[in-house]
Amino acid sequence: MSNPILYTMPGTCALAPNIAVAWLNAPVTIQTLKRGDHKKEDYLSINPRGKVPALQFADGDVLTEAAAILAYLGAEYGKEGYARDQKLGRKEAEALSYMTSEVHATYGPHFAAQTFADSESAQKEIKAKTYEKLAAHYERLERNLAASGEWYLKDRSFADAYLYVLTRWIEQTPLTIDNYPNLKKHRARMEADEGVRLALQRQDMTPLS
Repeated sequence: MSNPILYTMPGTCALAPNIAVAWLNAPVTIQTLKRGDHKKEDYLSINPRGKVPALQFADGDVLTEAAAILAYLGAEYGKEGYARDQKLGRKEAEALSYMTSEVHATYGPHFAAQTFADSESAQKEIKAKTYEKLAAHYERLERNLAASGEWYLKDRSFADAYLYVLTRWIEQTPLTIDNYPNLKKHRARMEADEGVRLALQRQDMTPLS
């Protein structure tokens, strides 16, 4: 039976499940698309929404959304080296829900301001408000790390993989990671991790630290 295929693209949140695959040493093939290929017919036949990540199974079934893919990977391939106790699993689901549905979603106007307003002045206003909201999110993430220690949930989890994506994206905004010392340390800690480095390489990306 063929291995599932995880479709990724440089700079995207697909890096989080890519890291999870590396951490779990899961039998999943990584297929990294070039920018623009996600809008071509070949990939649209896999995910008509034209977004990554997508996890395609041998029977043709496809799972999308990073949080859902992470949940599948943990349930299917979780083993020694990746804690799957019930309490951590609940908190991990909560953290991933916040990071994907709130923090990631707040980036919408940053990535595509034209879908929220027509005029340039309105787009600038929306972006300014977006960065205010993102600053509040990063302050919350910073406080949580200050309280929990090295990892977002005290023990390493997939929440750390997604948090790493968010600490990379901050570089695209007027915000600076220097204002969030715990997040900065977390990013450096992640980039020292062999699994993270492997995932970056497979996704045609490089460490920032």
